[in-house]
Amino acid sequence: MKTIKMEIASVAGFLLFGVFLYAGDAINPFQIGLGGSLGVLAVLFLGMMWCAFSVVRHAECLATLLGEPYGTLILTLAVIGIEVALISAVMLSGDAKPTLARETMFSVFMIVLNGLVGLCLLLGGLRHRNQTYNLQGANAFLSVLIPLAIFALVLPRVTHSAPGGQLSNLQAGFDVIMSVVLYGVFLAIQTKTHSDIFRQPNASDDDHEHGELVLRSIPFHVVGLLAALLPIILLSKKLAIYADFAIEGIGAPLALGGFLVAALILMPEGLSALQSARENKLQRAVNICLGSAVATIGLTVPAVLVISHITGEPIELGLEIADIVLLVLTLVVSIVTFANRSTNYLQGAVHLALFAAYVMMIFDLSE
Repeated sequence: MKTIKMEIASVAGFLLFGVFLYAGDAINPFQIGLGGSLGVLAVLFLGMMWCAFSVVRHAECLATLLGEPYGTLILTLAVIGIEVALISAVMLSGDAKPTLARETMFSVFMIVLNGLVGLCLLLGGLRHRNQTYNLQGANAFLSVLIPLAIFALVLPRVTHSAPGGQLSNLQAGFDVIMSVVLYGVFLAIQTKTHSDIFRQPNASDDDHEHGELVLRSIPFHVVGLLAALLPIILLSKKLAIYADFAIEGIGAPLALGGFLVAALILMPEGLSALQSARENKLQRAVNICLGSAVATIGLTVPAVLVISHITGEPIELGLEIADIVLLVLTLVVSIVTFANRSTNYLQGAVHLALFAAYVMMIFDLSE
């Protein structure tokens, strides 16, 4: 009985999906109007968020059982699985939206590298003054992140082999291969040959305490994670339909849709990173934040390019000039932030300033 109560989020997710299957067109957004669609969207968002927290809980249990860096890697891969499912559902639903995958991935970058990193450094710095982490681990993340981000999000805008921000077949093939190869090499470094550089320096035995987590066997938590992830995948297409209708109905910019999807994906993972920073485990927070950004490029870009090729739907990954400026500025500031072995809350404030500029530009460019 206790186990069922702990997994109630997954049960609720499957029940919610069953309601949509049973109701069919009766709750179609065109039938219930804008007000009803906003209500359904809120229910969907909360239900999927509940399941997402269950995903994170099982991932954190696996992190405790397996240790670092495997724990944060499992959490990152689970969350990126949600991202790929949501973006794929949006690409396959309704009218073609060639820029939504780009907007969602860019939102993930800005939320992670500026919003989450900024909050982690600010809250952790205010509580512990200076926090330490493994410099080599952060540099490993950035060494993969920077070239892949430029390949996928900048080069398509400045080259002329395809119109606008689209990719030519040669560019698309190159991006898929480079993303998979570099991410594969990075995983080998992270999990096999150099896993020690992704662990908290001078970690004590207390770092392995699991607090209020209820630990079971590894197979139990793997099954529980997948059971919580599946309703999110099943409901993702429904979310995309209602989100598109609501955004168009209220006249909001398309980039806001990408921002909302990214926020849904990252909120549980972000809370885990913030908790780690507050507990003075900055390395785990760095692994979560930078790992999400690397996985977004290394896994999401190949997935959306393959889907685009199979379905024939056009896709634009090249950012607009203003977004390229923000991306490059974020990468430069990240290099400066992770150039020393300790951080403080000033660096957190700088990243949050960049995040505020990004949110402002969402609405400014839509005018």
